[in-house]
Amino acid sequence: MNHNELKTEKLKILVVDDHQIVLGGMLSILRENYSRAEIFSVQTAEETIRLLSTEYVDVAIIDLSIPYELGIPAQIQTGIHLLKLLMSTYPYLNIMVQSSSIESLLRIEHDIENHQGGFTIADKSLLVKEMIKRLDWALSGITYTKELKRYLEVKPEWLELLRLAFNEGLQDKVIAQKMYKSERMIRHYWTKIQNALEIYPEEGRNIRAFTLMRAREEGLID
Repeated sequence: MNHNELKTEKLKILVVDDHQIVLGGMLSILRENYSRAEIFSVQTAEETIRLLSTEYVDVAIIDLSIPYELGIPAQIQTGIHLLKLLMSTYPYLNIMVQSSSIESLLRIEHDIENHQGGFTIADKSLLVKEMIKRLDWALSGITYTKELKRYLEVKPEWLELLRLAFNEGLQDKVIAQKMYKSERMIRHYWTKIQNALEIYPEEGRNIRAFTLMRAREEGLID
């Protein structure tokens, strides 16, 4: 789904940030770019947990340096713990981490890799256009953690998916049956493979064909 389609969707967006100026700026940007969205904003981990226990949201935008509750100093570790809890409790929640300390996410890289919702990262210094693009990716279920990637690590099930898709020419429905997985899980594997290969949506790009090319370049398939 492209940005114009997302802009007119009745989305529910949660913003978690305890810095009033940053929060105010973010809310303004969201209202301008997602005109029909219902936007929630909270400042603490405690408020986030409470809100999500009763309210469905399409995407959560989370700063890492937040307090657990009002009156307590903000800490990066609080944001890390919150993310772990949310990914465990809501495995399909779309998340964008917007922070000046995104390297801290290396502590939970395994949790991010296993998360089945969209997960993108955006440094607070990014231009608005780029930040919105990464938010759209999260809403579309895409994983983007390029800044955290130190080396290519591919899981066995991803290699099996590539083999069935490109060597045997099978479609996702048949692949799901052969791998004894749901089609949703197969789509999840695709976005993880594409993140590992640093393949992200661009206008006019055939993602599947580009994945084939990059997988061959990396020696993952013949």
